[in-house]
Parts: sequence; structure tokens; C-alpha cells
Amino acid sequence: MSTPETGRRTETVDTDAGPARITWFPAQPVKNARLVLAVGHGAGGGIETRDLRALAAALPAHGVTVALVEQPWRVAGRKIAPAPKTLDTGWRGLWPALTAPGLPVVAGGRSAGARVACRTAKELGAHAVLALAFPLHPPGRPEKSRKDELLAAGVPTLVVQGGNDPFGRPAEFPPGEYGITEVPYGDHGFAVAKRSGLTEDQAMEVLTAAVTAWLSTL
Repeated sequence: MSTPETGRRTETVDTDAGPARITWFPAQPVKNARLVLAVGHGAGGGIETRDLRALAAALPAHGVTVALVEQPWRVAGRKIAPAPKTLDTGWRGLWPALTAPGLPVVAGGRSAGARVACRTAKELGAHAVLALAFPLHPPGRPEKSRKDELLAAGVPTLVVQGGNDPFGRPAEFPPGEYGITEVPYGDHGFAVAKRSGLTEDQAMEVLTAAVTAWLSTL
């Protein structure tokens, strides 16, 4: 289904975990496209989050086709995400559709979606990984670190993290062969308090500028 007025196109893809959905930005392929950025959502929401919307709006002008991925559990209307193994199954099933444009694919996601991208990057041949709001640990439980997933991605990786993210502030991240950009004052959803002096638009400009610059180096 194409929606010309919004510049997007949706595609349903059957996977072993059930039907999933890709929303492509722009609706039609463009000649100067050089990458596909495929971004999955987190466990607490879908593709309507502020960071995913901002990337879909900003990146096509820079030669990046954006594919926002909805996992089968969201497409089916369920409210609770399944186990990580099932999320990985859904992502693997989408990969042929994501590579269909014939461009290198950067695997990305926010929160749980970032974990999926890291866990499957080498196996699927991802060009790189974009990890938005990577949940380094559960809030208040730094001993339950998920750093091994991030460090094992095996491809160029950029983490974009809110400065006040309870799932892991930038200073908590271990050394590794990846880049990290901080969105000042941002929480796990990159929301910023009014008293911070930073607006949501400014926070999203930090995020999109960092991602755009990083993608230009790949």
C-alpha cells in the first residue's frame, strides 16, 4: 500500500514468527539511495516513537532509505513482547525483504530492537548496527549487564543514548569498538524535561545529526 501524501509505503512480510510489517521511507526507491537503514521498535511501543519518526523524516534526503520494522507481535495486536529468540526469528524472516532493494543494510533498533540488531548482525551480513537507547541493564540493576550483546555485534556500531537513560547512561557503557553519542538529558525514549533547557526538536536534531554523520562514513 502506497501513501503518496506521506511519502511512505507499507509491506507485509511472512516470517516464522508470524506476519511482520515494513514501512518504507520514501514510498518509491530513489536513484541516489546508497544504504537501507532498517530499524526495529522496542518492547514498549511501535514505530511511532519520536526517534524513529525523526530518522524517517531526515535521512532520505541524505541517500538513506529508511525501513521501520514492526515485529509480528505488534502486527498481531499483542501488548507484550515475546522472548528474545522469537524476536530474532521475526527479524531474520524480514531480512530478505530488507535486502531486496540491492543496497547495503544497516541493522538498527531502539531498546529491545537494538538488542535484536546486535545479536543477529554478523549472521545476517548487516553492514553496520545502529543501537538507539540500548538497554545496557534493567533500571537499578547494573549487575545484569547486556554488554556482551553489544560488544559481539561484530560490525561498525553506533550507540545513541539519552544522558538520563535509566537503562544505562553513556558513562556506564564499557570500552569497545563502537561509537556512542549522548542526547543530553534524554530518558529511555529521548524525552527531555522542560527544565533542561533543551526542546524535543533540539534533542532530535542531536540524534539525527549524529546518525547522518555516522552513516556518511560507512
